[in-house]
Amino acid sequence: MGLEERFTLNNGIKMPKFGLGVYKSGNDTVQAVKWALEAGYRLIDTAAYYNNEVQVGKAVRESGISRKDIFVTTKMWNNDQRDNRQEDAFLESLNKLKLDYIDLYLIHWPVQEKFTDTWKYMEDFLASGKVRAIGVSNFLPHHLDELAASSKTVPAVDQFECHPFLTREEVREYCADHNIQTEAWSPLGRGIVLESRTIQEIAKRHKKSPAQITLRWDYQNGIIAIPKSVNQNRIRENADIFNFTLTDDEMEMISDLDTGITKEDPDNFNF
Repeated sequence: MGLEERFTLNNGIKMPKFGLGVYKSGNDTVQAVKWALEAGYRLIDTAAYYNNEVQVGKAVRESGISRKDIFVTTKMWNNDQRDNRQEDAFLESLNKLKLDYIDLYLIHWPVQEKFTDTWKYMEDFLASGKVRAIGVSNFLPHHLDELAASSKTVPAVDQFECHPFLTREEVREYCADHNIQTEAWSPLGRGIVLESRTIQEIAKRHKKSPAQITLRWDYQNGIIAIPKSVNQNRIRENADIFNFTLTDDEMEMISDLDTGITKEDPDNFNF
């Protein structure tokens, strides 16, 4: 077991439990994705906003790995919702990736008075066969309730900021109750989490890095983590989390680090 492990989403599609994020990977994106795929990663997470879908698609196509074995996620940006460009935005992402289909397509943020309409487009994309699963990003329980009131299609995934300093237990519980897979962006809290004395002490105990301890906490909580790195050694190191287990006490100690403070509020954003 390890990087080949997958969760079965609520529509039967299997999604890797661990992957690579490419936010702000810039000119290093192609190489980073290739290194990740060489190391055994099979989930790559991008977005229209990241402006590197072209590079991700290129790396996937040139990897030599069968397309069906690689799980590619991308996302619809906020202005495309506001400007009613949902269909154009989807086709642009597909064209930039130059892939026959997208494995998981997400609404990037819950744009007020738009996201329920956008979800109807997402259902159409799913029905077209060009997308294997649809989901959301940065949605809180009340956003998900609003979707449920106007649609019978339950999001397959909710991706949100989640790490030991922001455990999002309420969102995770909601998703578990509604068969929505949770996924963490910024699983290392932009590196701040790694400075935690608690995590550092647990890392010494297991002879692992603080990053590995944090990512193992995600794994044992059933959260898909997509740490970003453009460093080959770090990409490999981040994925080396399948040969040890955190105790229940250690898991609780890490969860107790929660501050509830988020960088971006899904109810109040202006981007």
